[in-house]
Amino acid sequence: MSQEFQGFRRADGSVGVRNDLLILSTTGLTGPAARRIGKALPAAKVVTTPFGSGVVGDDGALRNRMLLGFARHPNVGAVLLLSGKQPEAEEYRDQIVATGRPVELLLLDENRQDSLRLTDLGIRVGARLMRQLSRQLRSPASISELLLAGECGRSDPSSGLAANPLVGRIADHVVAEGGRFVAGETMEWFGAEHVLNRRAASPEIAEAIQGAVARRMDHAKSAGIDLIGNNPSPTNIAGGLTTLEEKSLGAIHKTGTSPILGLLAHGQAPAGPGCWLMDQPFYAPESLSGFTAAGAHIVLFTTGPGNSYCSLLAPTIKISANVDTCMNLPEQIDFDASGLLLGTLSMDEATERLTKHILETASGASTFGEILEEGEEVVTRIGASL
Repeated sequence: MSQEFQGFRRADGSVGVRNDLLILSTTGLTGPAARRIGKALPAAKVVTTPFGSGVVGDDGALRNRMLLGFARHPNVGAVLLLSGKQPEAEEYRDQIVATGRPVELLLLDENRQDSLRLTDLGIRVGARLMRQLSRQLRSPASISELLLAGECGRSDPSSGLAANPLVGRIADHVVAEGGRFVAGETMEWFGAEHVLNRRAASPEIAEAIQGAVARRMDHAKSAGIDLIGNNPSPTNIAGGLTTLEEKSLGAIHKTGTSPILGLLAHGQAPAGPGCWLMDQPFYAPESLSGFTAAGAHIVLFTTGPGNSYCSLLAPTIKISANVDTCMNLPEQIDFDASGLLLGTLSMDEATERLTKHILETASGASTFGEILEEGEEVVTRIGASL
């Protein structure tokens, strides 16, 4: 089977599986204008954040990492940048320019604080950028150039028994081909840290994994939260998962068996090929955005009873091995893995089919999430504003 896809070559050496115009608002003042521009240019992707001034320290560093990660994502071909904060916006623009992407910066100050004038100008500038992008053609690229991310949401026993192990097989395959794979959801390592630690490439990485789980457990306790009943969630419990440890032992199957080369911060890009973990929140909106900011081309998202949430910038392939779910959600589940539990599909056959599906998606085939516009990107907050 071919291990190639058709992608968009970038000036910085990366390759994209999409060629989107990103309309990025970095301040709350310009968010409404960005959304109006997006309505006029529906093929563009809009990311806004209400938090601008007053975000400092670690929170400020995380915000900058996430916003720049979105802007420099390999699936983004050009950026229309809107801001009410000129010095910061100019820094963002310069860092985007350094990647070779076309970028246009529109400032509220330069439009006399008139958001309607900003909207009109943004529609015109955005239209020109989209026309420029439309001239770019796809060319062959190797699976080794992909960064795939693994996520599970609203899990049930079918996730841990079949869907997650299938994604783990994909993770091992991509890594063996020289590509990259990342998984996160730190709280879903609890009770399975010893399994991950055995795969850590160094004692320091194993210690970092253990420490990441301990910090989040301590954070929950300090907030007076009893994780039993919160994780697993009522949906998980209704599906048949009884403990957090049971859920975690199923969840980590999607990381495969390759050595774990490091623990990334939320939104941090892997330094090179291999399997990586990301220390991050475990709920899908934040988790997926962390992968996207890190440059994940495609997200492999397993689910038991169903979970429609997707990344905006990274096509999200929904995978389920739950027979009822695959029958009841035909416009949500992209890859039906229920044959693994029915005994009609071997793991080798499923791995080959899913690999083909991933490469087709990388070449331009749409996911249901893209068609139905289920995607968003969010910037995680970790502290108070000034």
